[in-house]
Amino acid sequence: MLAVLDLAIRESGANYQPQPSKLVMVQSRALGEIRRNTGLVDLIWTMTSIEREKELLPVRIPLDRGLIGWRLALLQQSRLAEFAKVNDLAGLRKYRAGQMHDWPDTQILRGNGLKVEATDQYEGLFRMLSAGRFDYFPRSLIEIKEEWLAHSQLNLAVEPHLLIRYPAAFYFFVSKERPQLARDLERGLEKAVRDGKLQALFNEHYGAVLKDLNVAGRTVIELRNPLLPPETPLKREELWYRPGE
Repeated sequence: MLAVLDLAIRESGANYQPQPSKLVMVQSRALGEIRRNTGLVDLIWTMTSIEREKELLPVRIPLDRGLIGWRLALLQQSRLAEFAKVNDLAGLRKYRAGQMHDWPDTQILRGNGLKVEATDQYEGLFRMLSAGRFDYFPRSLIEIKEEWLAHSQLNLAVEPHLLIRYPAAFYFFVSKERPQLARDLERGLEKAVRDGKLQALFNEHYGAVLKDLNVAGRTVIELRNPLLPPETPLKREELWYRPGE
């Protein structure tokens, strides 16, 4: 996301010098700081929802080409054979997922009749999964490998045959008091899309991961996303990843 931000700024021609926030904060806190325009945080990248687009100003170019809605299951190694028998939504509903309480994914999963164990401790989710407090931890394609490696001591595994997918978009969000910042980022991203630079950056960062995780060969369980705003540019095919590209 930092590389995309740098690309957007360069392509916009604007003179911004992004710096990381001096405070480490959970997502809900960061969103609140932007909503109130406190100056502690000017920009965040996160998954969109109807509520978030009401409170903040979205830049409606999916930074990850929709991959935030492509989920794989992290689970205990000992349960791989059990999950190999899951092939549809009805089968998945027998199991309990783990999520952060303030993630939109929590509502999306529950909205599709899936059971969810929610917490306010991100790192705790991995320990809870290892201890059997819930059955699987859905993670996006762009996150799961790194997270799995970072928690190798917990005897977890990336489930090899399922892909849970729902329409979702990962945007830059800014305060409604900063419309010029939103316009500049949008101008830069649109130019990067037209020139193929955003797609090239996507392939550079995610091409090997998509191949390694065998995305094209997985059984897909489609979910609906009740939080997806109607303004989401789903009809702009150039903005979204399709297997085999």
